[in-house]
Amino acid sequence: MDWHAWHDAYDAPDSCLSRRLALVQERIRTALDEAPPGPLRALSLCAGQGRDLIGALAAHPRGGDVQARLVELDERNVAAARRLAAAAGLPGVEVVAGDAGLTDHCVGIAPADLVMLCGVLGNLTDADTERVLDHCVRLCRTGGTVVWTRTQHYDTRVCEWLEERGFERVWVTGPDIPYGVGAHRFTGESLPLVPGERMFTFVGYQALRRPAPGTAQVTST
Repeated sequence: MDWHAWHDAYDAPDSCLSRRLALVQERIRTALDEAPPGPLRALSLCAGQGRDLIGALAAHPRGGDVQARLVELDERNVAAARRLAAAAGLPGVEVVAGDAGLTDHCVGIAPADLVMLCGVLGNLTDADTERVLDHCVRLCRTGGTVVWTRTQHYDTRVCEWLEERGFERVWVTGPDIPYGVGAHRFTGESLPLVPGERMFTFVGYQALRRPAPGTAQVTST
C-alpha cells in the first residue's frame, strides 16, 4: 500500500474518505467547543497528512490554544502535514516522523485533551486494538476526548472496549454508515505514561483481510 497516494481520495468530494473526514472534523470541533478554557493538547497517532486535525484547527477559534503532536511514519506524509500546518498558520502543530506504536513519541504531550485514533484501528489486530485502547487511559487526560475511526467493518466492540476502560460514549455512527467514526470522553483517572512500550504494530487492512494459507478466497457480488 502506498500510504501517500492513499490520501488522494480525500480530494474527491464523493469518496468515503472525504465523507469520513467531514465527520471526524465535526467531532474535533465539538471536542474543542466543549474543552475548558486555556491551553489544550492534542495527539494524533498514524496521523497521515494531518488533514483531519489541522483542517479542524485552522478554522476553529480555539485553534491557537492547541499544542498538537502528529506522529506519522511515512516521510512524504510528514512533509505534507508540515506544509499544511504552516499554510494554516498553526505554529503549535508539531509533526514527528516515527513509529506511532511506540509510547516514546507521546512523551511530553500526553495526557492530552484530544487523542486522535483515525485510520489506525482498522489496520490492527483485535489484540493490538485492545492494547492501544489500554494505553488511552495514559494518553488521554480525565475529561479529554478520543476521536476514532474503524473502517475495516462496523461493529460495537470498539465502543465496548473503550467503555470498559472508563470512556463515556459521546457520539458514534450507526451500521448504516460504512465508515465507523466515534468520540468517547474519558471519565476515569489518567495514569502516567510509561516510555519504551509498544502500544501496537500497524499491520494494514489489506494484510488483515488476506486469507490464511490454504483458505479459499471468498468473494461477494
